[in-house]
Parts: sequence; structure tokens; C-alpha cells
Amino acid sequence: MLKIVKTSIALAAASFIVAGNAHADVNEALQNICTIVKADDKGELRKKMKMVESDFRLQLKDYYSGVSCGGQSLIRTAMLNNAVETGTMIVKKMPKGDLNTPEADGKTIAAWASENGLDSSPIVAALNERI
Repeated sequence: MLKIVKTSIALAAASFIVAGNAHADVNEALQNICTIVKADDKGELRKKMKMVESDFRLQLKDYYSGVSCGGQSLIRTAMLNNAVETGTMIVKKMPKGDLNTPEADGKTIAAWASENGLDSSPIVAALNERI
């Protein structure tokens, strides 16, 4: 009986240690996502998103707002780098409601795109179809 209690305590302590390291691991897993978006590598982005989903059970909507590429969101980074494939994929994977939500600077993606003269971007066209 005492052996079971000691084992249970050891397992509980180990799970707290693993849970503490999970946050760092997610950041490490998402480390090069900006480079992937800028390079317009849709296949690699899909692999990265599936890996994060299977390893950490996180959807794109869960970590989208926490990822910043030089102060810009993933969709804005795709627009600035003319990364049409990855940009449209991200737009399609995001929930419709989140696409209309103002980002860190208080502007929606569509408003930001029109202010920066990116209205003719295919990513904006995909965004407008979803909104």
C-alpha cells in the first residue's frame, strides 16, 4: 500500500514538471513559423500546424495571437511578403469571427490591409470571402 502511495506522488510530481515544460516546448515548436510563412511554403506550414495540433492539442486559433513576426501577425506577414499560398491557408483555417477581431494595434486585418494599399492582394480576396 505504501508503495502505491509513493508511486502516485512521484507520478503527480512528474506531471507538474512536464506541464511546466510544455509552454516552452510550444514556443520552440513555433519558433520558425514566421520563416515558413515568409517563404510561402504551404506544405511545411501544414506539417508545422499538424505537429503542434498533435503534440500540444492546439489549433491555429489558440496560438495565432501569440505569434508575432517582427510585430506583425501571421496573415499580415504573409501579405507583406506576398506569400499567397500560406496567407490564404491561414485565412481558411482561422474561425470567421477571429478574422474580424482587431489585432494588437486595434485594427482588423482588412482595415490594416486597406491602409497599407494591399487591397488587391489575393489574401485580402480570400479574407473578404470568409468574412
